[in-house]
Amino acid sequence: MDVIRVSGGARLAGEVAVVGAKNSALKLMAAALLAPGRSVVTNVPLITDIAVMAEVLRRLGCEVDIRGDEVGVTVPDRPGTEADYDLVRQLRASICVLGPLLARCGYARVAHPGGDAIGSRGLDMHVAGLARMGAEVTGEHGYVIASAPGGLHGATIWLDFPSVGATENLLMAAVLARGGTEIDNAAREPEIVDLCAMLTGMGARISGAGTSRLEVAGLGNAASLAPVTHRCVGDRIVAGTWAFGAAMTRGDVTVTGVDPRFIEIALDKLILAGCLVETGPQSLRVRMDQRPRAVDVVTLPYPGFATDLLPMAIGLASVSEGSSLVTENIFDGRFMFINEMARLGAQIQTDGHHAVVRGRERLSSAPVRASDIRAGAGLVMAGLCTDGITEIAGVHHVDRGYPDVVPDLRRLGACVERTVAPDVPAFGL
Repeated sequence: MDVIRVSGGARLAGEVAVVGAKNSALKLMAAALLAPGRSVVTNVPLITDIAVMAEVLRRLGCEVDIRGDEVGVTVPDRPGTEADYDLVRQLRASICVLGPLLARCGYARVAHPGGDAIGSRGLDMHVAGLARMGAEVTGEHGYVIASAPGGLHGATIWLDFPSVGATENLLMAAVLARGGTEIDNAAREPEIVDLCAMLTGMGARISGAGTSRLEVAGLGNAASLAPVTHRCVGDRIVAGTWAFGAAMTRGDVTVTGVDPRFIEIALDKLILAGCLVETGPQSLRVRMDQRPRAVDVVTLPYPGFATDLLPMAIGLASVSEGSSLVTENIFDGRFMFINEMARLGAQIQTDGHHAVVRGRERLSSAPVRASDIRAGAGLVMAGLCTDGITEIAGVHHVDRGYPDVVPDLRRLGACVERTVAPDVPAFGL
């Protein structure tokens, strides 16, 4: 297993480019299933999750080619209908093939998804919405089985929570349903807007993208859609990670390739912490000349503070002057990584979905382990603020969301390396 070794004390400074959003690119690849022929998604991050999704699509009968930051998906007239457990368990986003397959084929059998260990993320809203559109959805042997032999029909659907995954699945299914569909309390994330843009380019009729109410005029059959070439939106979470890294290390980092409006509230928190923030159409610059001030953070659905940036907010609070209250409202397991932050000397007390963080001047180095993508990134950034060398294990999680984290850190002035961890002999041998 690889590890990342980070030497504390570096000040991040320079420019870093952000490519396409993982959370958008994966869904755009799935959306290609809606139209026979070859669709191309550009500005795609070269991460392991993209490779997994490519294999999911190949097993559904598609041809997938990856050339640089472009992914081409050639969809047959009749794609397969089963997404296997061995792949889906690695990637929760693969559940998003359920909606397009059901709409195209009238049947889909998709394994219950895996992904990051950050708490329960059920499929109840996916199932309830598809049922309102005329599907019969059951579960057995670890699979979600959905059928609609007569095709899906339009419906009015209210989501109990603005779930990104449910919004995406229902949106893609509604595109080929008969009649109109209205999704109320829909997710508003930029990645949803990006998906709507690709679907519209394919010929779908969607209104309300970026609002809590999506209206879809169903086309009835796949012949109404055509393949398309679409550029993936920039990754706001990676951009936010670099922004927080600049603040934590009292650095000066310019991030390009992303619309700063996507992380407006996060940038506001950095300004309150003492950062100087400058923004452009597709760039942002964060400069910190002093020790950060403590700020409180509450995660909420977009446009609120993103839950994926919570580990970075905890890291900033750990080296800030004063005490911060961090509240997590999205995932019940997001605080799992706090034990690893405590190994670095962070002073954190949790109570339910609240964490009180008392900042200290510098953290202490220690071996830690990433439990998910964002926790891994947060631990890497925290390692920059320690008094020695911090070794982060479980970096395969980081690979799932950050394509070039070690080279990017080096270009920004960090002393960091990726290496293979030495074998640890079994007890008594």
